Amino acid sequence: MTARVPGSKSITNRALLLAAAATGITRLRAPLVSDDTLAFRTALTGLGVRITETGDAWEVTGTGRGPVAADTATDARVWCADAGTAARFLPPFAATGKGRFVFDGTDQLRARPLRPLADALTALGAEAATGPGGALPLTVTADGLTGGDITLDSSFSSQYLTGLLLSAPLMSAPLTVRARSLVSRPYIDMTLALMHHFGALTEDHGDGAITVRPGGYTAADLTIEPDASTASYFFAAAAVTGRRVTVPGLGTGSSQGDLGFVEVLRRTGADVEITGSATTVTGRPDGRLTGGFDVDMGNISDTFMTLAAIAPLADGPITVHGIGHARLKESDRIEAIARNLRALGIHTEEGPERITVHPGAPRPAQIACHRDHRIAMAFSVLGLRSGGITLDDPACVAKTFPGFHDELRRLFPGAATPQGI
Repeated sequence: MTARVPGSKSITNRALLLAAAATGITRLRAPLVSDDTLAFRTALTGLGVRITETGDAWEVTGTGRGPVAADTATDARVWCADAGTAARFLPPFAATGKGRFVFDGTDQLRARPLRPLADALTALGAEAATGPGGALPLTVTADGLTGGDITLDSSFSSQYLTGLLLSAPLMSAPLTVRARSLVSRPYIDMTLALMHHFGALTEDHGDGAITVRPGGYTAADLTIEPDASTASYFFAAAAVTGRRVTVPGLGTGSSQGDLGFVEVLRRTGADVEITGSATTVTGRPDGRLTGGFDVDMGNISDTFMTLAAIAPLADGPITVHGIGHARLKESDRIEAIARNLRALGIHTEEGPERITVHPGAPRPAQIACHRDHRIAMAFSVLGLRSGGITLDDPACVAKTFPGFHDELRRLFPGAATPQGI
């Protein structure tokens, strides 16, 4: 079976900003169309970037510079909705421009920390003030950024570093960032690869320090590859149902670290084949999973919930560690997953940066999604094998894949895919 997985959110939003900052017109083919990417796109248009739709592509007319507030005497308000990438990537971009910008979002987004980014912007020449608790709303008073040499706390999220790197070519001098306690390094590798595609000059010193030279970007067309994080649910579904699922366009050349999730599935006994053009996962005929192992998923933490949700079906306990920063995502994902598994009658243990899931037969229960798309998708996969699982908010998948439930039903028509209460 071939899964129809939409474009990568991470690549789509990075490419949108790079295209906006570039000189010329960029054509982004097969972008992800979801709540988060539309929020990012809308925020960019509010900053003066022209984006039009042409068939299955978005055409972005880059400004070649940071945004300039239409009225420097009035705050330019930027609504980020639930999109963490908008709240972390767009303030540095605005800071390379001129004016006063106020970034805000939903209560869920306001709960996510921003102080390390605000401190970095202040050190680079902007005025940046956070709201209560070091979060949104974030006010940036900008007249360009100077570049320089800074140390950045990256233990909460790699998105602070990504935001600074993406806008560094628009600064007046080279920027060197020394990332302290960096999590999710593959996302930085993705960011640098996309920056190079648009002509940036960077140097990775290999010790957590990265230097970016000024000089701007040049428009460059790009085809967005399928989202590896989203693909994890369909690969996991293949493993637990004994089916074979292929995702075309996601192969050995992928820039997404989350494709590494299939190697975790290999440890559970699934057969994995990765070629230059596609990835295929085939489950054992009886859907049996091998457990009894520990795995560090710190670099692919967006997929740890996929594994944790299906772990009850394994023949031994599975421990995931290195995921402490997942407590600061759309929800406290470690606690949310543990509570939902316990509601299903599954023995689960958690620590500050780990979760252990023991084998068990899930009982019927309602899953508390916490408006977190990944919780809803992960437990939908478990629902293919365990009846009676419902979701209190099935529509939250629209954050990254509005058609998720329809695609799951198409691929697994005989299975019970939970849709709501």
